[in-house]
Amino acid sequence: MSQAPTQPAPDPRRRKPVVPMLLDKSEPFVQTMIRLCGWSAILFVLAIFFFVFKEALPVLNDLDLGEFFTSDQWRPTSEVKEQFGIFALLAGTLSVTALAMLIAVPLGLGAAVYVSEFASPKVKESLKIIIELLAAIPSVVWGFIGMAVLAPIIKTQLGTSDGVNILNGGIILALMSIPIIVSVGEDALRAVPDSYREAAIALGASRWEVVAKVLFPAAKSGLLAAVLLGVGRAIGETMAVLMATGHKPMTPGSIFDPVQTLTATIAAELGEVFQGGTHYRVLFLIGIVLFVITFIVNLTADIVVKGIKGKTNE
Repeated sequence: MSQAPTQPAPDPRRRKPVVPMLLDKSEPFVQTMIRLCGWSAILFVLAIFFFVFKEALPVLNDLDLGEFFTSDQWRPTSEVKEQFGIFALLAGTLSVTALAMLIAVPLGLGAAVYVSEFASPKVKESLKIIIELLAAIPSVVWGFIGMAVLAPIIKTQLGTSDGVNILNGGIILALMSIPIIVSVGEDALRAVPDSYREAAIALGASRWEVVAKVLFPAAKSGLLAAVLLGVGRAIGETMAVLMATGHKPMTPGSIFDPVQTLTATIAAELGEVFQGGTHYRVLFLIGIVLFVITFIVNLTADIVVKGIKGKTNE
């Protein structure tokens, strides 16, 4: 009885790998999803801008834009004559943001330098955890701190008539912006190659000279991005400034005056206005003004960063 010929065992080296075949088949799908994710951010921004512009467009024909930007009279609910001047709101927003950045930028960059270059590994990890916890505190809690803790201190120690003012809001916004500046600034400093540090130390530079003359020039783009992220956080903050600045539409004369900001105005009044009315449309127009301000900040940052990179490449 003849036996059936036996099949030779397949060579494992000739087997086609399954995982690469699956990856090859799924590659078009993955590429499509990545493109969608990339374009989604642009589409979302355009959709938001379209919505805000659509709601504000009807009031542009009836509103005197010159008075809108130059008048400090914000009386949207007046029974005699409604007035929609945002000059005081703009001044309040810019003054609180400027004071916050005067406090936050030196402290934030200084903390970033310490965490990156001087802290021991254990201290560095502890500080990073604390910084992340500060960034996680809700803005309404910061507002409570401004009203209940900081306002009485300002009123009693500085002798002001009211503790909720530009100084209060600036300190609170600075504390909210510092974690972002520290985190991004520390990453920018750590991204500088160690060879830069070693070369400077080999030439006899002290650690502070390494920071000032080597690390800061090499990490200028990243440090500028950290500062601008802090500016964006300060300009866009709502609840904390609503509670800590006094929310009074007046042009400030000093840091002890209460002010009203653009974001706080939208948050406080949008829920109480008649939908489709003039006041409602003007609040959306204020949203467009905020869009323009943030666009100018980002565009300026982009131009400055490109200029820094161009000089570095030269």
